[in-house]
Amino acid sequence: MAKEKPKEEKSSFDAVPWSCTDMKLLLISLFSLCSLATMFQFFPSTSGFSTTAITSCFSKLASVSSNLSSSPPEVHPLREEQLGSDSVVRRAFNPVGSAAYLFVQMGAYRGGSNNFAIVGLASKPLHVFAKPQFWCEWQPHGGPGGDSNSTFASGYRILPDWGYGRVYTVVVVNCTFPVDVGLDGSGGQLVIHATTGGGGDRAVQTEERFVAVEEAPGSVNASAFSAPPKFDYLYCGSSLYGDLSPQRIREWMAYHARLFGERSHFVFHDAGGVHPGVMEVLRPWVEKGIVTVQDIREQERFDGYYHNQFLVVNDCLHRYKFMAKWIFFFDVDEFIYLAPKTNLDSLLASLSPYTQFTIEQMPMSGKLCRSIDHGKTARMWGIEKLVYRDVKRGVRRDRKYAIQPRSAFATGVHMSQNVAGRSLHKTDGRIKYYHYHGTIAARRDPCEEFVNATAVTYDGTPYVLDETLRRVAGAVRRFEHKMIGSRLARTRQ
Repeated sequence: MAKEKPKEEKSSFDAVPWSCTDMKLLLISLFSLCSLATMFQFFPSTSGFSTTAITSCFSKLASVSSNLSSSPPEVHPLREEQLGSDSVVRRAFNPVGSAAYLFVQMGAYRGGSNNFAIVGLASKPLHVFAKPQFWCEWQPHGGPGGDSNSTFASGYRILPDWGYGRVYTVVVVNCTFPVDVGLDGSGGQLVIHATTGGGGDRAVQTEERFVAVEEAPGSVNASAFSAPPKFDYLYCGSSLYGDLSPQRIREWMAYHARLFGERSHFVFHDAGGVHPGVMEVLRPWVEKGIVTVQDIREQERFDGYYHNQFLVVNDCLHRYKFMAKWIFFFDVDEFIYLAPKTNLDSLLASLSPYTQFTIEQMPMSGKLCRSIDHGKTARMWGIEKLVYRDVKRGVRRDRKYAIQPRSAFATGVHMSQNVAGRSLHKTDGRIKYYHYHGTIAARRDPCEEFVNATAVTYDGTPYVLDETLRRVAGAVRRFEHKMIGSRLARTRQ
């Protein structure tokens, strides 16, 4: 499949036909500008000329010259309709180009001695209306080569995004070979054969082959598949995007680092939301080895659902499959809370017979604050001042969840439908999450209404006073100071 060309800015030069004379004039102009740029390097800065601006101008003109000299795109010949001997007009259909890539790989990981998971995007119409297939081939290094030295298996495809995909849908390809592969220390590579299955054009069965995994000799340690994991708890965050509040991220990070404890790790995925202010908040935790930030902004090229969050969580599941006992999936405007006299270790030990459990939501107002806090809220943390909980009945609330990753094949945003083992959806109030919807991207004090009541109806929704997280805010502040000092004390909203 031809590689998609990146979009280019159009300029006033694009619509102008260029002759040889024009090209000569352009080259003379470029030479003159180059000379000027060199000369202005010796001018004092007070002259009003900017060397940077001139260099930038020169670069743009050079780019125009390059575009003009590049080959024009291929012109596809037209197949005309024909009049048959039976007087029937046979119309012609002229396909041009490709609408979507056959597969866009994000990651590929071992799931065991004979198993791999390949996580990526693929054309949604192709996977919904056609029958594309994947074949897996393990090619060991150092052998005689050829198919006779390879091991083959059919790839089982999982579509975990519940039909939410757009141009692209998320595909997890599971490759399970009949025998162990790559454990003899020779190394090798996993090659995926992807076919269209008659999708797009039923007259053409297109196949693409690509290397999904490359393993150097001696790089696989089979004991890692059964060894105790490095972390007890790992957080897999969805795509972070938009103009996020550094202060809200600061609060969330300190709160959950305290809750999850020393044997935990947090993975954030930057889809454009980790701007310098947010990175400044995360950096102390990165330096302590508690946080990993992954730049996934390139995924915006591919039109999937909600910044490709289903893709991101599935990649995180398989990437850290053998590094944690439990992986948690929830968002940065949500705070996990345990019932009094409950700690995370004892709770999850009691839930170990289950592969996953879901967590009940406590929706909080992002606007209502207490009258006694008026004039002080600018200095208060969000969990201190936003203390009114939505108690409207008959509303279906989304849940978040935690999963034992070694028993999961794929996952979703609110739960997994591809696990081995049981799922639990009633935890009897032992674990909940407080959801401050709409506050994570508010770069201001969220308090809009101040209330002096234990119950109030606002915009048709009933709320009650709930100071559960307010009561732990002081302990979270002290924990943050103990861990990273006062370097975030001046964090802005």
